[in-house]
Amino acid sequence: MLGKYIPEALIATRFLRANETAVVSSNERRLLQLIWRNPGISRSEITAHIDLTQQSVHRILDHLAARNIIRLGSARPGLGRGQPSPMLHLNGAHAYACGISVNTDIIGICLIDLAGAILGEREVPLRETTMEQALQLVKQQVIDLQRQNSLAEDDLFGVGFAIAGYHVDGTRHNAPLPLHEWSMIELGPIITDLFDRPAWVINGGKSGAIAESMFGIGRFIRHFAYLSFNYGFGGGVIIDGELLHGGRGNAGEFSGLYDEVETDRRPALQHLIDRINRNGVHVPSIHFMRRHFDRDWPGVSDWVEDVTPAYIRLVNAIRATLDPQAIVFGGEIPAQLALMLIERTKIFDRPRYGAHRGGPKLIVSEIPSDAAAMGAAILPFRRMFY
Repeated sequence: MLGKYIPEALIATRFLRANETAVVSSNERRLLQLIWRNPGISRSEITAHIDLTQQSVHRILDHLAARNIIRLGSARPGLGRGQPSPMLHLNGAHAYACGISVNTDIIGICLIDLAGAILGEREVPLRETTMEQALQLVKQQVIDLQRQNSLAEDDLFGVGFAIAGYHVDGTRHNAPLPLHEWSMIELGPIITDLFDRPAWVINGGKSGAIAESMFGIGRFIRHFAYLSFNYGFGGGVIIDGELLHGGRGNAGEFSGLYDEVETDRRPALQHLIDRINRNGVHVPSIHFMRRHFDRDWPGVSDWVEDVTPAYIRLVNAIRATLDPQAIVFGGEIPAQLALMLIERTKIFDRPRYGAHRGGPKLIVSEIPSDAAAMGAAILPFRRMFY
């Protein structure tokens, strides 16, 4: 592909508005966002949440229903007199998307429909495979999930692709050393060639933050920072429900807080695995550690004590600069390990006139599967529908 890679230009015509290049209009997007956040909301309730006339709301909703993007359900009982108002839902059957998350030891795969239902998840081991081999394995797993769920190929809207590493430009990312083959190359065209679909590429920490905003605490909290504990350490920032990208696409790259000396004492899980293995416990990968973690393994407490000063400084930097309602502990960190860090948190608070400045809640993510793959799967819909 020549020139700048633009996934929006590759969307199949059947998903576009008639005679347009857009999937939905700005007002349609606003209504779809409302329905996402309030599944089952009635048509009569919509006008209280948006500055559109009732006639405009009805016209737009009828158009979305005619395109099979939403479903007009039965009326909700108890909404008063008059003509019954149907309940509104996103129509998952309209389209589905594929999410791929490339970590240092494993690739997560997730299929999600337009309504946010997870259709299937898979994993592909990454150790001792080339990028081409790994992608072919991913493709086979996706085909198997499509067959298992009787999903039509034409209904695949697009692919979200998340990778560990910071954004460089376009769809290029600078990934950790185990992913050197995936680094500094345009990933968008490669994924498009593999699936014949547009591909939206994003950093894995930001993808996890998107998953948290759509499926986790973001349903209740609009401002939070997401800490992504993986081989390395990064994250994402959600402000008023939207992902903060920053000037170069690297907002939330929290490892940038540390210099060359401190970087080994940041809470990156690669260093924890090295320490556990040196203490005689065989932990072959971060994926294995997440599933089998024991806080009493030798080396765990020592590692937590070593990273605590850098961790505390990070939490206070986030509090001072972003003022989030919450900080979420996500990525691949085991819940018990996250709690060990939370227990040691110290907020730098200097009360004035006896009044304390509020701080964020510290919350362990409850997303049970690969959050980055989930976030990648919902990314095409978030970019183009809601």
